[in-house]
Amino acid sequence: MYWIFTGRLSVEHIEVAIADLPTSLNGTKIVLMSDFHYDGLRLSEELLAQAIAQSNQAEADLIVLTGDYITSDPTPIHQLALRLKHLQSRLGVYAVLGNHDIYYRQSKSEVTKALSSVDIRVLWNEIAYPFGSQFPLVGLAEFWSREFNPIPVMQSLDRSIPRLVLSHNPTTAKILKQWRVDLQLSGHTHGGQVALPLVAPLMKLAKYQSVIRKKIPPQVREWLPYMKRDCNRLVRNWRWMQGLHQIGENQLYVNRGLGTYAPGRIFCPPEVTIITLTQQKNAEMGESLYPLANM
Repeated sequence: MYWIFTGRLSVEHIEVAIADLPTSLNGTKIVLMSDFHYDGLRLSEELLAQAIAQSNQAEADLIVLTGDYITSDPTPIHQLALRLKHLQSRLGVYAVLGNHDIYYRQSKSEVTKALSSVDIRVLWNEIAYPFGSQFPLVGLAEFWSREFNPIPVMQSLDRSIPRLVLSHNPTTAKILKQWRVDLQLSGHTHGGQVALPLVAPLMKLAKYQSVIRKKIPPQVREWLPYMKRDCNRLVRNWRWMQGLHQIGENQLYVNRGLGTYAPGRIFCPPEVTIITLTQQKNAEMGESLYPLANM
């Protein structure tokens, strides 16, 4: 689909305030990319090269990747890894896996091995400390895997310490509300792919899917995003399809991804996100949003 409707790469610059962020990390720059779907159909080599170039140009402190590197067959991950090898950041590249990365039984191990071979660290219900002990990085298992279990990893962190969480599917933000999540980074939704000017991204109509799809001929449904029978299962929280969201005390940012599914992207361009972390003002005055100890 990339040669028909993909659109130009969009580089989004956002600032996110973090409570209790150490002074030494004020101004930290993170680059986020997601949903490559590198299979020869859904992502062009030109767009991928542009995304890598924009990422390197940002001179980030950290690069994070939030899943769906492949679509089904894991074989293309080896070629993608050779391209991602050129990503540059001060503290390295960290990643989590998406639902497509575990499509086949062997996919998880093959994707993980390929990324690891180019020094991209894949986190699966793990905590890493690229920024030091006062700002841990949590990488969760894919939501649709049997191993998705945030309880042990989240409860192991002191609630007084801010943290960054990587989770492919933004649906997990609802589950993670019970813990402190200063910033969750996700993908999965492709931003809705089709946005209706002056109305809303088409994805918002997904909650009315059962009603709408009955009025559409079966042969047409397969060409319309979010009209397939399992759409609501894969994307439950349509309201979090892209951008920055406040979910209780937690924050979630959803990247629109790089790959494109049929019928293409309309008013929803592929995205590289450059995130600058700043100290939350209340925290500077000693008033943290997360005053309670771990429960």
